[in-house]
Amino acid sequence: MRQIVLANARLILPGAVLDGALTIEDGLIADISAGETVPAGAIDMHGDYLAPGMIELHTDNLERHIRPRPGVDWPHASAIIAHDAELAGCGITTVFDAMRVGSVVSDGPDQDYEKYARELAHELIQLRGEGALRISHLLHLRAEVCSETLIAELDEFGPDDRVGIISLMDHTPGQRQFRDISKLAQYVQGRYKLSDAEFDEHVFRMKALRDRFGDAHEEAAVAVSRRLGATLASHDDTTADHVARSAAHGVRLAEFPTTSEAASACHDHGIMVMMGAPNLIRGGSHSGNVSAAELARSGHLDILSSDYVPAGLIGGAMILANIWDDLPRAIATVTANPAKAAGLADRGCLQQGLRADLMRFRLVAGRPVIRETWVRGARV
Repeated sequence: MRQIVLANARLILPGAVLDGALTIEDGLIADISAGETVPAGAIDMHGDYLAPGMIELHTDNLERHIRPRPGVDWPHASAIIAHDAELAGCGITTVFDAMRVGSVVSDGPDQDYEKYARELAHELIQLRGEGALRISHLLHLRAEVCSETLIAELDEFGPDDRVGIISLMDHTPGQRQFRDISKLAQYVQGRYKLSDAEFDEHVFRMKALRDRFGDAHEEAAVAVSRRLGATLASHDDTTADHVARSAAHGVRLAEFPTTSEAASACHDHGIMVMMGAPNLIRGGSHSGNVSAAELARSGHLDILSSDYVPAGLIGGAMILANIWDDLPRAIATVTANPAKAAGLADRGCLQQGLRADLMRFRLVAGRPVIRETWVRGARV
């Protein structure tokens, strides 16, 4: 039996921080004990924090590696491996890689809104099977209801794909994330280099797609989530009515509600609320929506996502630790709580019998610095 002892650590346990040691056997946490001594053969953590590895439920980081510049399609295997290594270096040990399903194939100004998820998922699964990846990868399908091909793309996925989350995405202009059309114009025109007339055409086309396909696509995504046993998530709920609709669908996770009203309604319905770490770190939403700090102070924030900056996940957790004056509660937003939301009962806490997915970090000038990451007891 292979045994590793990590001693002289500050162990972040559920509800407490303990100076002690953690023993790993065959990839699982075998024992947790108090004390600052370093037994013979143990690895000295030198007083650093030892916490569960972080669990990332929603990240666009893989897409950033695949499309590092507009119009540049990077070789996917290399992009996946680089993405995996970056997350491991940030203390993330489980990731739900977000991939959009639902494309716009008719002519228009948004020409890069094409299908890609099935091919990319196949390449990721192949690399995973070959042992090329350091951390645990599952799929998060971002079901874009405002599209033309959602049902056909969803039908390409089955139980063997390990789809863990399906989120209901509705980016129809003038509602949810982009209630403020000027914010949408800033984003879309900056991305696609559209003129004002071309942007107006984009808005018209997207609204027409929602009117034509939206309700049927939403129903199909809900049905597929049940067929695959995936957690169903809402996205950018703005009103209590949005949340009530989400709850009726069986949503368990709300990604980035845009108002305090929606976040409060989520808790009333037993739906966990996830916000972006960049929102915390930057001091607010880049889309002008509710701040994550406001939801944290009102008790309506359960989970953090790095969203588009993996290194921001631990940084956001430490900001929450300061807001709440409670480090274990803050660390739970990136470990135990996302595990619960995604139905992962084998990880997310420092607890005997769970996977030894771990991160070691210390504070340098008040900032968290990841020192080491383990997956199933192996340093990666």
